[in-house]
Amino acid sequence: MSEISNQSAAPQLNGILETALYVADLERAAAFYEQLFGFARLLDEERMIALKVSQSPCQVLLLFLKGASTEGADVPGGHIPGHDGAGRVHFAFAVQESDIEVWRQRLKGQNIEIISEVRPPQGGLSLYFRDLDGHLAELAAPRIWQLD
Repeated sequence: MSEISNQSAAPQLNGILETALYVADLERAAAFYEQLFGFARLLDEERMIALKVSQSPCQVLLLFLKGASTEGADVPGGHIPGHDGAGRVHFAFAVQESDIEVWRQRLKGQNIEIISEVRPPQGGLSLYFRDLDGHLAELAAPRIWQLD
């Protein structure tokens, strides 16, 4: 990989469009996220399911069957190179701080254990739990990060 020059600024990014998780059972994982969050399916294939996290800005949670994408895939318009992942990854969904208690109750109502809570000094709160594949999911009030 070549070294990136610091002489010119990179064009602005608009956010993260996709987050990918690699799961043992696609239907089981999709049902978990659909039931807990109400995500709608955008794409449903043998090797992956795409779930709509939010409309604006568009954010997508990709669920890939472990090992099913290592060779890449020809798709209309091109080729997606092979990829895969292993281990328990971490990701966070942004939630309104005023909704944290509602989320706490929703997790409890679905028998999902909150394994940790963090209150950073700058404010906000994060609730941590694991999905069915052991990935560490976080519900976080965005001010946990000081971005100014």
